[in-house]
Amino acid sequence: MKPNILLTIASLLSILLSTFHMSDDIVRGMEKGGLSNLIAVPILVIWLYGTLVLAGRRSGYVIILLGSLLGLGIPFVHMKGAGLGAQVAKAPSGGFFFVWTLIALGVTALFSIILAVRGLWNPQWGQSSSSAS
Repeated sequence: MKPNILLTIASLLSILLSTFHMSDDIVRGMEKGGLSNLIAVPILVIWLYGTLVLAGRRSGYVIILLGSLLGLGIPFVHMKGAGLGAQVAKAPSGGFFFVWTLIALGVTALFSIILAVRGLWNPQWGQSSSSAS
């Protein structure tokens, strides 16, 4: 499979998992369900635009890289210090999904970072596709 297709899939999964996680944070009461949560909407839209519309372009790789770095930060924020065990243990159910989402988000975001950096290091920048062949 081509790296650009893999990057698109991994980035879309990271965006999806980010929305699941944000929703789960609100449902569990870890985040207030207020207007401040809507800050994530334009961030996710820019990340989605970079993934789908700017695919294969330098600007798309940069947007995906920045979005994926943010996505990779989410598991670290939840796992630092005392961790999330006490908060999840208080919840009546859904702890497995919460933790799985964090791990899956970390995996897909890190994979997206690797592929975006690989795309940015492509030695064919500045060459048209006809001269590259």
